[in-house]
Amino acid sequence: MSELPFRILPHVTDTNRHFWTSGEDGRLRFLCCEECGYFIHPPAPVCPRDLSKRLVARPVSGRATVATFTINHQAWMPGPELPYVVAIVEIDEQPSVRLTTNIVNCTPADVRIGMAVRVVFERRSDRNGDVWIPLFEPAEIEA
Repeated sequence: MSELPFRILPHVTDTNRHFWTSGEDGRLRFLCCEECGYFIHPPAPVCPRDLSKRLVARPVSGRATVATFTINHQAWMPGPELPYVVAIVEIDEQPSVRLTTNIVNCTPADVRIGMAVRVVFERRSDRNGDVWIPLFEPAEIEA
């Protein structure tokens, strides 16, 4: 297995722990309002739709669509091998939930706006416990 690229790891708190640790079981999770079913990301203390505080972490399919992307050719700091794709993806369950991520397991030239992708996780050890970084790959890759 190749060495993982340098990444700045997230600061895990009680508010975002569900997101950064849910990849342990291979599922992507977001806060969801128990009253109206609206997904909330980034995490917030109340639902922006109905102001309910009844929020729970719920899994989603892990499928998304590339909304926009850029191909990075500049080594700004140690990180993924150049070039690499930085993308914003919209989750299938609620396109208003967007994640900034990397598209992996394909060449940068193959990435397209509107491309169907699915989540894969990169496990990282941190002094406060493991985190799972959600990355996305083309949906048509064999699992």
